[in-house]
Amino acid sequence: MIVTPLDSAVLDSKEQYVFYHRMIDFTLKELIVAVQQKALLSQQEVLLFKQYCDLLLYSIEAMRVKYMYDDEENMKVDLTDSGFPNYLEFRYLFNDLGLRDSYLGKLTDIEVLKDEFLDTLLRKKEPIAKRKLFQAASIVYYSSAKKEYIFNRFVQGKIIQAPQGSAGQYLVSWSFYEVSHNRPFICYMYFDYDGSDPQKEREEIYTALKNVADREMALDMMAYGIDKRLANVFPKLIKRVDLGPIHNVFAKDENKVTHVILDGISKKTIPLESYAISVQIDEVTSKSEFKEGSFFSKQTFQKWDTVFKQRYVFAPHRIIQLLYNKTPEIMNKLAKPPLELASLTMK
Repeated sequence: MIVTPLDSAVLDSKEQYVFYHRMIDFTLKELIVAVQQKALLSQQEVLLFKQYCDLLLYSIEAMRVKYMYDDEENMKVDLTDSGFPNYLEFRYLFNDLGLRDSYLGKLTDIEVLKDEFLDTLLRKKEPIAKRKLFQAASIVYYSSAKKEYIFNRFVQGKIIQAPQGSAGQYLVSWSFYEVSHNRPFICYMYFDYDGSDPQKEREEIYTALKNVADREMALDMMAYGIDKRLANVFPKLIKRVDLGPIHNVFAKDENKVTHVILDGISKKTIPLESYAISVQIDEVTSKSEFKEGSFFSKQTFQKWDTVFKQRYVFAPHRIIQLLYNKTPEIMNKLAKPPLELASLTMK
């Protein structure tokens, strides 16, 4: 799918910023808890899942501070099967913070700004001008946000020892932001290694993952691409979590779950802050091995089983009832009945 500017909406008021960021923060935190409680991932995978989601939350909070009082620029939210910020917003954050020192040098000194605020509020008894609020927000943004915590186009996790009883001896994770969908994907690979320590080849492993597994594709193709590039790495299980879309009032797509929510909001049968989250977990396992190549340079490859796909929907109780009523054919094909999350209440 090709994403165009028409597929994005800008948040152009303080109220919209507050509403959107509260919704994303709330829904992602609810999702983390639910994934752990329902054991959709292993204990180690949940810990890694939470770390990647924390990067997302940190980045979105940085966007909130960056844009809150900016009259010239507005944050773009993707409308098509996403609900997350447009991927360019993450790139802008990363680029901004790379020039942090340059920007901070051009901003008004924080002590001068404090004195101006106190004089305006206490002596003049006037509200702070929006221009001054933007200056203050910029100081907070550039002085507190850390470049290393921004969710980048590709985020590499470390190679660790896999828990006992896992499909492979080692586990490596990574995440990427798929630009065609504007959604984050989180991946895990369990593997064996022909050698004493895979850390000796970690740079080669990380490079292969970034070059081969940094976008959405058929999971068995991804597995084959990784396997082919790394002669001493034997992948045994690859798991990929497709995080989203977040179905909410900002969405504009052909997804049936989204349409049910938008229809309910328009008819005022459900509140404006109603939401649901779709998550798909795909996994593929190695069922056997074969050797290929000449006598002197044979490489062992994996034969991959059929990709196993599981789709889940998370939503508050009222939304689950509505979805069963309006889209039973979707609800009945889920890996588990819809998983209940708390309702979001906006005051």
